[in-house]
Amino acid sequence: MKKIAAMMAFGLAMAIGAPATAHESPARHGGIVRSAGDLSFELVNKEGKVTIHVDDHGKPMTTAGASGTLTVLKGTRKSETTLAAGAGNTLVAKDDVKLEAGNKVMARVTLPNRQAVSVRFAIR
Repeated sequence: MKKIAAMMAFGLAMAIGAPATAHESPARHGGIVRSAGDLSFELVNKEGKVTIHVDDHGKPMTTAGASGTLTVLKGTRKSETTLAAGAGNTLVAKDDVKLEAGNKVMARVTLPNRQAVSVRFAIR
C-alpha cells in the first residue's frame, strides 16, 4: 500500500510540474532559457554583451517598446543595468555586463500591453 501511495504522489508531482516547463522553448542562441508567465526568455552572454531573446510559445515575440532592468548578484555584490528593445525579439543590456559562474541574474521586463514579468537565471 505504501508503494502505491508513493507512486501516486510521484505521478501527481510529475503532472503538476509538467505544465510549468511545457512551453519553455529550447535554447536557440546558445544561452539559458527560463519561462515567466506565458513567455520564454533566453539569456545570451557573448563577449560581455548580454541579450535576452523573447519567445511566446516557441515563436519570436517583438520587443518594440519594451524596457526593463537586469540585476546581477554574486555574493554580496550587486550590479544593475537597463534593458532596451533591440532588433526583432531581443532586449539588450545598455552597459557591458560580466557574467561568471555563481552569478544569479534577474531580468524585470515590461512589454507593451502586458504586465511586467521577472525571470531568474543561474549562471553555471
